[in-house]
Amino acid sequence: MQLVVLDGYTLNPGDLAWDPLHALGDCTIYDRTPPAEVVARAGGAEIVLTNKVVLDAATLAALPALRYIGVLATGYNVVDLAAAAARGIPVTNIPEYSTRSVAQFTFALLLELCHHVGQHARSVREGRWARSIDFSYAETPLLELDGLTMGLVGCGRIGQAVARLAQAFGMTVLAYRPSQAAPPPGVTLVDLETLFRQSDVLSLHCPLTADNVGLVNAERLAWMKPGAFLLNTARGPLVDADALADALRAGRLAGAAMDVLSTEPPPADNPLLTAPHCLVTPHIAWATRAARVRLLATAADNIAAFLRGAAVNVVNGG
Repeated sequence: MQLVVLDGYTLNPGDLAWDPLHALGDCTIYDRTPPAEVVARAGGAEIVLTNKVVLDAATLAALPALRYIGVLATGYNVVDLAAAAARGIPVTNIPEYSTRSVAQFTFALLLELCHHVGQHARSVREGRWARSIDFSYAETPLLELDGLTMGLVGCGRIGQAVARLAQAFGMTVLAYRPSQAAPPPGVTLVDLETLFRQSDVLSLHCPLTADNVGLVNAERLAWMKPGAFLLNTARGPLVDADALADALRAGRLAGAAMDVLSTEPPPADNPLLTAPHCLVTPHIAWATRAARVRLLATAADNIAAFLRGAAVNVVNGG
């Protein structure tokens, strides 16, 4: 069984062992694969694993040996699911590996917006505290979360983990999700407009679909409280970057924190890179070592299940 990993570097930059995959067959691992080299590298493979390398219909048509696609992530929009299903190729994902890490990172972003820990630590290193006549000073307003409202767009595994952390901080939790499933304890489901209008912190935890590109647009940003924060650790295209940058420049929001952008790496002219009160981190909410260990183990388990004839975590019905 020939297995190819097209872009393994972000999963394993060198601190993990690829042994779980090597145990499954003849495994070739590439750190990165340019689009022009996908077919050449995966042409003879029966199993292909991808994280962000796109496998569209034309690419799949050029891979006649392909029997299985594993996405090394929870989101799977990089694969043409219909084209794979038409050939009976299952596409699997890794649904739970990063839940705790992303929830933790969501609050790392939020707490930085509340306290500007990095800025204050830098000011001390630069000598401001040593020169101060007072025992304490704050360069920015400091915000307490207790009593504020956390709004979640999406209330799956990660959203629910964020909800539990928010409740531990004393926050009221509202959520929007299209399904009619009962909310988890302590979470109130509301419509999207109510969520935007009532949230002091609005955090995105939904998958990217054709229907929600630009979900956070100028109209909805105008619904938000002037003192509100927007957090995105989900997918970049959920947010209209120009509209968010405009809202931040106009002072219509207190701040934003984005771990994901529409194009990654971003072009230098992405407006959020220079927008005021906007934190941008390089898509690392998922990337703790513990989460990557789980990801690799689950990817191997997914393949092993497929080889036994009982595929799991299939997202396309293939």
